[in-house]
Amino acid sequence: MKLDKDINKVNSEALFLVSCCTDLFLDFLAEKSARVAIEKKRKTVKLEHVRIAMKRHQSTSDFLLESLPEPPRPAAGESPTKRNRDRNGTADKPAPEGTRRIDDFFHKSS
Repeated sequence: MKLDKDINKVNSEALFLVSCCTDLFLDFLAEKSARVAIEKKRKTVKLEHVRIAMKRHQSTSDFLLESLPEPPRPAAGESPTKRNRDRNGTADKPAPEGTRRIDDFFHKSS
């Protein structure tokens, strides 16, 4: 609220009320997202779980779904579940759009 240039002063009670509502909303969203993660048999809540939780709750979906970043699209010929993995078997972070990994330039000879 303080970032809005049209608002000069904020009543402390109004600020407290908005803070409480924000806390309750984030608790609600975290709980719903955790349920989705459990349904998908995952231990970590990811953005896709938050997106699914929002889609299931219509009033949240109406105002917040468009604010979420778009899910990453897999590269051509790459399945979304099989991403590049390092030696430890953990998934690498995807490269930013318009860039490539250095591994793409060097290939092991068979």
